[in-house]
Amino acid sequence: MRILIAGFIVFAGWTVLSTYIYVCKIRGLCAQAQTTVVEAANQYEALTSEPKVEEKATIPKDLVINFAFDKSDFISSTEANAYFNKSNDYMLKNAQVTLNITGHTDAVGTMKYNQALGLRRAQSLQRYFESKGITANRIRIESKGEKEPVDDNSTVSGRANNRRTVVTIK
Repeated sequence: MRILIAGFIVFAGWTVLSTYIYVCKIRGLCAQAQTTVVEAANQYEALTSEPKVEEKATIPKDLVINFAFDKSDFISSTEANAYFNKSNDYMLKNAQVTLNITGHTDAVGTMKYNQALGLRRAQSLQRYFESKGITANRIRIESKGEKEPVDDNSTVSGRANNRRTVVTIK
């Protein structure tokens, strides 16, 4: 009879222990509930205030700056200043993004000259953004020269549209 009682006690203990291990340790269903205490300045505020949602910054649209024929000097404009403010706000909230500046030209001139001219245009905008406070390590510049026209190079207006620099946040 003692063996039966001892066997029953061992069996019951083993059942409780194995159930605990399975339910709490393996399945994780025994986690203690955590309570969070939130205090309000007054009772009315606690009942009427809505949760504050942090505004998520939106990526500004691309900035396109057009240049005169064979020119690379950039003169500040209200459009560029507004873009700087938006892009700077976004870049302050997102440390991993960079400002990409790509210079383009029309098809007049040699490919080598146009490649260099596109780079000078991009560098001109790079100096502008650096003077406004964006650090050089967050700005990437490149030149596409005449390789990626947005308009027809056989017309005067088309060539004017192709003489541009595009600023993008990536």
